Amino acid sequence: MSTTAHEAVLETEPIAVRVWVEKRMVYLELTDGRIVGFPADRFRILQTANDDELQEVHLELNGYALRWKKLDEDLTVRGVVAGHFQLPPVSH
Repeated sequence: MSTTAHEAVLETEPIAVRVWVEKRMVYLELTDGRIVGFPADRFRILQTANDDELQEVHLELNGYALRWKKLDEDLTVRGVVAGHFQLPPVSH
C-alpha cells in the first residue's frame, strides 16, 4: 500500500473541522474526533479581547489555523494542540 505525502501529513498534522468559544475557552474539534480546548487568556491579544470579539473566530487554511480578523490574531492548530502558549496559566 502506497501513501502519498498529502496523506502522511493528514495522519500527523492536527486539522480542525470546527471551532467555537464558551466562557473564554476556545474549543477545536479535530478530524480524528478529539476536542481540544484552551483558555483564551493564554495568548496576549486574546487575553485583552472582550467576549464578543472572541466569538468571531474562524477556521482558515483548510482547518490548519484559527483567525480573529478584527483582532488581527492567527494561531496554528498544531501549536495549540502541542500546548505552545504565550502566557502561563492564570492563577486563581
